Amino acid sequence: MYNEGAMAGQAAEPMQDAIAAGDRRGTITIDGLSKVYTSGKSRFEALRDIDLTIGQNEFVTILGPSGCGKSTLLRIVAGLEDYSSGDALLDGEPIMGPSADRGMVFQGYTLFPWLTVRENIEYGLKLKGIPTLSRRGLSNYYLKIIRLESFANAYPKQLSGGMKQRVAIARALANRPKVLLMDEPFGALDAQTKVEMQEILLDVWEKEKTTVLFITHDIEEAIFLSQRIVVMGAHPGRILQQFKVDLPAERTAEIRELPTFLSLKRELARLLKHE
Repeated sequence: MYNEGAMAGQAAEPMQDAIAAGDRRGTITIDGLSKVYTSGKSRFEALRDIDLTIGQNEFVTILGPSGCGKSTLLRIVAGLEDYSSGDALLDGEPIMGPSADRGMVFQGYTLFPWLTVRENIEYGLKLKGIPTLSRRGLSNYYLKIIRLESFANAYPKQLSGGMKQRVAIARALANRPKVLLMDEPFGALDAQTKVEMQEILLDVWEKEKTTVLFITHDIEEAIFLSQRIVVMGAHPGRILQQFKVDLPAERTAEIRELPTFLSLKRELARLLKHE
């Protein structure tokens, strides 16, 4: 499985040499899924009859107002929360709990402050018993694609918010998950850093081709990042409509001014206004 010599001192094709990908599909299937919270005599319907399929390597964003259940749905896919009825599957197998085949990135950076950037990225690999040279090759690779090579030995307290989030993304991807789950990861960043992080994320996704399920309430962010947008409404949480994002694969700042982008932005804003 691990080729220590091939990883030493270089990052060329690290995935093939360090960790055999196997059948890394990452297809999510949600069928008739509902979630109801009960406490005593009270009952709250968080999700109702969710039907959603996310294909291998697809980048899908769930867009919706606060309280519509989008984070609850993400947590169910992550295996962090159960559901009341329906099915939640990954590559045809029921999601029964957390697993390394699903990596998560939250709004909070969740880095270990006592570890360096490199050590944070290598943390999960070390727990798996991956040899030192192989871990180093993988961390070199991810430091390069998140553009933090010169900060390998820095500690989280020495990083900006955007840099911390880049490390969190790299740490999640280093474990080679089938699916990357992201819960409003850029919500706490300033506007300029947020745009920069969106561009970096797309660059990383283009290289990794991991299935991504991304949660946001930011319309522009959803359009810029996604191949498909799933709009949710609240009370109860349900899917209102899905939109294919018909924009060039290469997303640059200028794309935000295209008529297609602006038209979709207006349509999404109108839909969410009633929610």
